[in-house]
Amino acid sequence: MSSKPIIGISGSIIVDGSGNFPGYKRAYVNNDYVESVIRAGGVPYILPITEDPEIIKEYTKTIDGLILSGGHDVNPLLWGEEPKKELGEIFPKRDNFEFLLIENMLEEEKPIFGICRGEQILNVYFGGTLYQDLSHKKDCDVRHNQKTTPSLETHTVIIEKSSQLYKVLEEENILVNSFHHMAIKDVAPGFEIVALSKDCVVEAVEMKDRNIMAVQWHPEMLSKTNKIMQKLFNYFVSISSEE
Repeated sequence: MSSKPIIGISGSIIVDGSGNFPGYKRAYVNNDYVESVIRAGGVPYILPITEDPEIIKEYTKTIDGLILSGGHDVNPLLWGEEPKKELGEIFPKRDNFEFLLIENMLEEEKPIFGICRGEQILNVYFGGTLYQDLSHKKDCDVRHNQKTTPSLETHTVIIEKSSQLYKVLEEENILVNSFHHMAIKDVAPGFEIVALSKDCVVEAVEMKDRNIMAVQWHPEMLSKTNKIMQKLFNYFVSISSEE
């Protein structure tokens, strides 16, 4: 076993739209996740999407902690809703892959950190629901998809002072970046809301008895220059080394 904790990062598939191989599928994850884990003292492993449950089981046996990364919209059929016209691109194969990752991580009793889509898929896995688009949420007037400049903090998040998130960041009010149009609607049983935007969009949840934390923003895009955001990865790597 490595002296440094191995952190799995759920991967996705991107389709090459140009060059010599148009239409060619590539397994990938944004490099910010990799660099954030390395800075925290962990060993990043990118976990390619597969539908083979035995391979997924081997993934979770090998890693010490799991980061569920951002990406596609979550399929609303998973919580019993028909798709609405504002829904973006879905990737059911990835939904199933990450459900199996979560299931196996729970069996292994290893920690999970969800980021953006990662927060959403965790909430749905445990029985919660999502807004398919924040236009469906009453009084939602903060811009939650800034669209450009990933490293720019654009809106405020207020953190519950009794939360583990507050203990990690040591801040009650922080500025975050924001790249989403889906968000938690009904919080899943077992989760506690620990951070909100000023228009009351759920920005972070925790399941303390299972070492699960998730945030709606993208700390990996900020962590290179923002020490507060790097603390999230430092904390996650540290608890993964304890397992």
